[in-house]
Formats: sequence, structure tokens, C-alpha cells
Amino acid sequence: MSAGLETSADKPAQGTPAPRGDPGDQGATAQAAVVTHGLTKRFRGGQLAVDGLDMVVPRGSVYGFLGPNGSGKTTTLNVVNGIYKPTGGRIFIDGEDVTLKSPHERAGHGLGRTFQNIRLFPSMPALENVMVGAQRDHNPIEPGNAALRARALSALRFVGLADKADAIVRSLPYGHQRLVEIARALAGHPKLLLLDEPAAGLNQTEKMELVELLKKLRSGHGLTIFLIDHDMGLVEKVSDRITVLNFGKKIAEGTPQEVLRHPDVIAAYLGDSDAAA
Repeated sequence: MSAGLETSADKPAQGTPAPRGDPGDQGATAQAAVVTHGLTKRFRGGQLAVDGLDMVVPRGSVYGFLGPNGSGKTTTLNVVNGIYKPTGGRIFIDGEDVTLKSPHERAGHGLGRTFQNIRLFPSMPALENVMVGAQRDHNPIEPGNAALRARALSALRFVGLADKADAIVRSLPYGHQRLVEIARALAGHPKLLLLDEPAAGLNQTEKMELVELLKKLRSGHGLTIFLIDHDMGLVEKVSDRITVLNFGKKIAEGTPQEVLRHPDVIAAYLGDSDAAA
């Protein structure tokens, strides 16, 4: 992988302090990549998917987001991304209130995204898929197709797939398709990258390669990564801090070591009897 991929982030991750104070505090909001204050999402029929979530994601960090199936993780990601409108609360990205902004407006602020279920154009080559990501508003590249291709090729090179640039996506192994989707997000020079279960469907070797890729993105690029995955070992390896949801409510927050040993987290995943054992 090439270490020369540029992002819009302007700070290295190492040494970035975690913002302190209440998520509604202006100082914490100004320091953070993402702040949610009282974030709530209720669907028709009354289902409360996200229940008053307060969260501060430090700039330049890898922030893990865990919870059992149905806990509200992807719903939260969709609200932060702008796909869903919140029922209540506020969302700040880089200190700006984006609560009412559309997904493409948030992308213009440097937000990139991958999906739990791969959303590529299967009949197009990998390079053309990644070029789509490079076309976001305010992407700091020169105008014209040549610059789009150069940026897309740089992103593919970074994830180790430059030699697959002309391959039709549907012909690629599943793990490579995951990497193409990450490359597409990176082509937009994101400051904030939302990854929804990027390790889903990967074998153990591919998961370890993903870990190294995430560490490389963090080190020296200043990119903030918001990571959802069911592989708790993977999340523990790469995350600076973790928040855990259960039934839409935050039940734990802190370092991986603190959170994964929290009795409420153990109970949520294993049941009360196992947690007490």
C-alpha cells in the first residue's frame, strides 16, 4: 500500500486528546470530529432505535461503536450520515451543526461512508467505482477527468488494489470488493470516515489486513474513523475509545480495556447469568 494518500484532515491522530466536558459544551464541540447531543431516532409505530445519545468523537481517533444486533448502531450511523432525520437532538461535525443538512451536504464537509451491505456498481470497473467517490462537492482536486482518475488510482493503490483498477467489480473476491468500497470513500478526501461492518464476510487473513489498513489510515493522516463491527477483537485492536449501545441507549463508554470488561457490556452480549459468573 502507498503511504502517499492525502486526506482533508490536517492533524495526525497520535497524541490527539479526547475532548472533555458535556457534549453540548462549545469547547468540546469545537475540538471534536463528531458530537451528538441528545440524539434520538424513533420510527413509525413507536420503535425507539436511538435514545438520547450523547457522544464525543475526538478528531484523529479511531472510535469504535459496538452493541448487540438491533441495538441501534447502524441507525445511529445513518442519522450521523444524514440518511435518516433525527427525531430529536443535534449533530455537530467539526463544530458545525449539521442536524438539518442532507447527506451530500455532509459529504461536502468531508464525511465519507461505507455500508454494511456493499453498495458498488457491479458491472463497472473498480477504478470507475472509485472515481464516483472522488466527485463529491468541495473535493480538493483539479477539475477534469484526468484528476478524478489520478485520485481514484491513488486510493486503490493505498488499499493495495492498483493492479485491479480495470477489473469488473462483480468478478473480484468479496474481500477485494470491501476494499474497493473503502477506496471509493477515501477518494473524496474525507476528514471523517464512517465504516459500517467493514470486516463482515472477511476471512481471518483479510481481517488482519484490514486492521493494518486502519492503523495506516490513522497514523500520519489525521483521519477520524468511526467504526462499527461485530468482531470485538478487531475493534479492540484499532480503537482509541468505544461506545456501546443496547436497545438504543448508551451503556458504556471509554477505552477498549474499560468498556469490554464493563459488566453491563458483558451482560448485553452474554446475558445476566454469564455476566455474574
